[in-house]
Amino acid sequence: MAYATAITALADPTRRAVLEELRSGPRAVGEIAARLPVSRPAVSQHLRVLKDAGLVRDRAQGTRRLYSLNGDGLADLRDYVNGFWDEALAAYERAARSDTEGDDDGAGRE
Repeated sequence: MAYATAITALADPTRRAVLEELRSGPRAVGEIAARLPVSRPAVSQHLRVLKDAGLVRDRAQGTRRLYSLNGDGLADLRDYVNGFWDEALAAYERAARSDTEGDDDGAGRE
């Protein structure tokens, strides 16, 4: 249920904004904070939540830490959401088949 932690983390609009900032590549906390209307310590806290949820990772580069998207964590979230699409498409297919199977005499066709 890794997706549940990710969904909870993404419920916060600031965390979603932080995640969006990382779409274009790795960033340091200061770089992210400079682009958002929140303090650097607040960005650090949001990054910690996103990291704990498996959505971002960090690595040391000199004296600072660079944060980037975690493809594995995002894949888990994508798989969860795709499950809804799979179910919806299967239901649509069943409905379409039942409509055509019930129309054996060709009525309603041009």
